[in-house]
Amino acid sequence: MEQTGHGRTSSEPVEGIVRGLIGLVLLLLAAAPADAAELSSSAQTEIDALLNRLGTSKCQFYWNGSWHSGSEARDHLQMKLDYLVEKGLITDSEEFIRAAGTESSMSGQPYKVRCPNQEEQPSAVWLGSELRKIRQKDSK
Repeated sequence: MEQTGHGRTSSEPVEGIVRGLIGLVLLLLAAAPADAAELSSSAQTEIDALLNRLGTSKCQFYWNGSWHSGSEARDHLQMKLDYLVEKGLITDSEEFIRAAGTESSMSGQPYKVRCPNQEEQPSAVWLGSELRKIRQKDSK
């Protein structure tokens, strides 16, 4: 390799470009899942109904150390839903509950729900119960 005047070889700029291109390709591959799953329209309808029930409820939702209103919780879970759908990581309502509605993806702490005249419960239990009610209503 030929030495340049600054103690570098002439192949170093090419190596930097190649490394940059490899990094770009890896980034693009990570950002575009090969077999991205899609959320069906029926699952989207169920999840929307579930989020609406949470948002209009008088229940409080616990995450990362504090209690939040149902409408704040709806917005929080909607943000998580949007991310999961964009990445193709969920296909149905149960996966939404498991992936977005069970625990904080930041702290790993479980979410909880407390409603008037009811005992506090894990959010997955509350969301699952509400999903069953939605399905029963739709089947009538």
